[in-house]
This record gives sequence, C-alpha cells and structure tokens, in this order.
Amino acid sequence: MTDAGEPRVSVLLPCRDAEPFLGACIESLGAQSESRFEVLALDDGSRDGTGPLLRAWAARDPRVRLVDRDGSGIVAALRRLSGEARAPLLARMDADDIARPGRLAAQLRLLARDPGIAACGTGVRYFPRPAPGSGYLRYESWINGLTEPAAVERDLFVECPIAHPTLMVRRDAFEAAGGYRDTGGPEDYDLILRLAAAGCHMTNVPEILHEWRLGPHRLSERSARYSPDAFRRLKIAHLANGRIPAGRPLAVWGAGKVGKAFARGWLEQGGPAERGGSASRGRPVEAFVDLDPRKIGQNIHGAVVLRPEDLPAFGAPARPYVLLAVGTPGARREIREALQALGFQEIEDYRAVA
Repeated sequence: MTDAGEPRVSVLLPCRDAEPFLGACIESLGAQSESRFEVLALDDGSRDGTGPLLRAWAARDPRVRLVDRDGSGIVAALRRLSGEARAPLLARMDADDIARPGRLAAQLRLLARDPGIAACGTGVRYFPRPAPGSGYLRYESWINGLTEPAAVERDLFVECPIAHPTLMVRRDAFEAAGGYRDTGGPEDYDLILRLAAAGCHMTNVPEILHEWRLGPHRLSERSARYSPDAFRRLKIAHLANGRIPAGRPLAVWGAGKVGKAFARGWLEQGGPAERGGSASRGRPVEAFVDLDPRKIGQNIHGAVVLRPEDLPAFGAPARPYVLLAVGTPGARREIREALQALGFQEIEDYRAVA
C-alpha cells in the first residue's frame, strides 16, 4: 500500500490470537482499490505471533498505526481504536476475514452519494461454506437482501442488519450515538440500535464485498456476550425504550418456543404495568396470536392465545401493537401478509423481533 494523503476512512482492526488468518486479512486490505485510508491495529493480549505480524506490517506501510492494549476485551479495544482515528469515517474489519478489493471504495461512493445515510455495510459470503439449510446461510441471504434504508429499519429487531466487520459509519453520527459501550451483550448490535434510535438511516451496499470466516475460533461462537439470550435482552431493552407506542395492548404473534422466550424475557426485564403508561418499559404481554388451533384459548404467561382474526378487536378501542416472534423459515413473510390483510401497518402497528 502507498500513502495518498490524508485518510478518508479509519479502519479499526482489533486482533487477538489471529496469526493463522491475519496474513490474508492484511493482503486483502493491501489490495483495496481505494488507497486513502489508515489502519488502526490493536493486539489485544495475543499469545501467538499476531504481534510480530502487525509490527512487520506497520514497518513497511506508514498508514498502519499500532495501538497498545492490555487484553481488556473487544469493547475496550474498539473504544481505544475509535478514539485514535483521524478520518471522518470509521470502518470495521475483523482480523480473520477478507475484504474484497472494491469494498472500501463502494462504501465511500455510497456515503458520498447520499449524505442522509449515516452508516452502511456490504453483502457478505461465509467461508468455509456452511452446510445446506444452516442458519448461517439463512442469515447470509437475509442480510444480503437489506439494501435499502427502509428494509434495514423494517428488520432492525430481527437481528443485527449490518454485518459488523463490514460497517462503515460517519464519525459524527458514531460519536453522537455514544460510540461503543459495554452492556454485556453484542456491542455491534447495540451501536446499530442506538444509531437507529437517533434517527440515522443505514443500508448495505448491494454487492458481496466481504468474506466472513466461520470457525470455532470466532468470539461470537465462544462468548455469552453473543448468545441468543444476550441478543434478546438487548432487543427488549431498546424496544422498551420508547419504540412501542404507549396506550396500546401488546401482543406477541407466535406461541411457540421463540415467542414464549421473548414474552418471558419481556416480563423478566420489565415487570407488569398498567396499560396507558407514558413509556413502553414494564408493559405486560396481553395476548399471543397463533395459527395452531390446539393453542387457541390457552393462557401463556398470563396472556390468552388468539386466532389472527380476533386480533383487530382485542383491547378495543386501542389497536394492539404486535411483535412477530417466530423461528420457522418463511413464517415472518406469511405473518406480515396476514397482518397487512387485517389492516396493520409495519412499524406503526407491528414489528418483527425474530
């Protein structure tokens, strides 16, 4: 790589025990068609050859800056790196991944073309390829389809709608949202949810520009920070913070495993409250909705299970607000179609949360 003046983007690269993969990552950054960037690399307590590889890289390229850290973890590392950045845009990269040559250039073009977009990711491809029918392939297909700000907002609470190692964000929006923080859960998703809560628009470049490595070494595979429970707790915390209109009964569509777990988490985090309060926090789930006739009329966590056609009249005169919590592939689309047929509008009247 050669220096081409002041960096347009600062790439944040935390590393820990990345020696087996770091060479390919470095090579992919060196092959970027956009050369005006800096790399801030941090060795967060590695016990392998990560440190020497980073030092050798920095010695041959003046745009690579090494940042010291003592092994305090991913959030502390990202906070340190973002604080050292010089460019008006921040980008993430994982030390075990590979960025395709046009990645940074495509994201820079998108942000330059639309000043109303505060952050963007790119399409991704997992490698080695997961087994057919795996959840990884479903997530890959889902995130690669979120190529408009409206789609990101629509699916904001399904999962993190921007793959963190592909993130590029305007620094002013990042700082206004509070940057990275440690909630004990997924720091990437927390940042995206806070950017959205601040009114920021986000999208993904409609092109696969990032190779996302799978394997047991991944922090997301080993840490409770990225468990399904941690994601659910984070979703509930953000939903309860004013994302659901006050004064409307709350219903969960899905009386199966996923819906029950979401409702249980909602009750545990908030506790009961009277309908009509000024905030979402603490409101009870008052009904479930399900297609299975065997479940209709049952009581789950103190809430009755309704048929879909019973939903519009439930809680009258206030229209219920519905959270879609289903895990079966294709069910989310079918429920959206059913709700639209009942006159419900997405985001205004319902949100998908799984």
